[in-house]
Amino acid sequence: MPDTSQPLLAIRDLDVRYGAIQALRGVSLHVMPGELVCLVGANGAGKSTLLRSIAGLLPAHGGSVLLAGEAVERQPAHGLVSRGLALVPEGRGIFGDMSVRENLLMGAYLRRDKAAIRQDLEHVFGLFPRLAERQPQLAGTLSGGEQQMVAIARALMSRPRLLLLDEPSMGLAPLLVQKILDVIGTINREGVSVLLVEQNARAALSLAGRGYVLEHGEITLQDSANALLHNPAVRAAYLGG
Repeated sequence: MPDTSQPLLAIRDLDVRYGAIQALRGVSLHVMPGELVCLVGANGAGKSTLLRSIAGLLPAHGGSVLLAGEAVERQPAHGLVSRGLALVPEGRGIFGDMSVRENLLMGAYLRRDKAAIRQDLEHVFGLFPRLAERQPQLAGTLSGGEQQMVAIARALMSRPRLLLLDEPSMGLAPLLVQKILDVIGTINREGVSVLLVEQNARAALSLAGRGYVLEHGEITLQDSANALLHNPAVRAAYLGG
């Protein structure tokens, strides 16, 4: 049984630099098992940098990243996948010249349990029925919303304990935004912990249990999502007043 009293993800005093530019400065946050936590901030605040650093794609220059109590800030990205972490990157990052089905199977590339992989394919097709219809289609020919579905479904094929989502609603029509957010809520209720970066701050805070505000590479505020929704400073900066 997993220990639900300890954070699944704990970031402590994380520093990340791009050359002489310090992109993150002393960032600390945590995600408990089963939580959905959102990260709110303006463009350029460092949100994508934080997710990429957690996922092992950017080196930390200081601080620590703990996954289920184990320090993983020096681990390669594929090592983190095998420990139950999956990132859905900004811009989706799908393989456009591969079919939908091939993209999804790439998400399970570290797995050898073929029967369970087939079972998980059926599960993601249940979440995204449109993908079941488009299995042989080249992913690069899909609409933006369908590509986002592929990106999320591919991440789920690794059977993550923690899912990092970077701007999943970006560029999507309102109806598709709601569909994607509904599925994220379902994924979380099924037991996957989620750290969500989302420009639509109102939607993200409505979905999450807790939230953090990131400004200029630093956490400036943390609270329950409901409290942040009603915080005057948050409303003025991110919710349109």
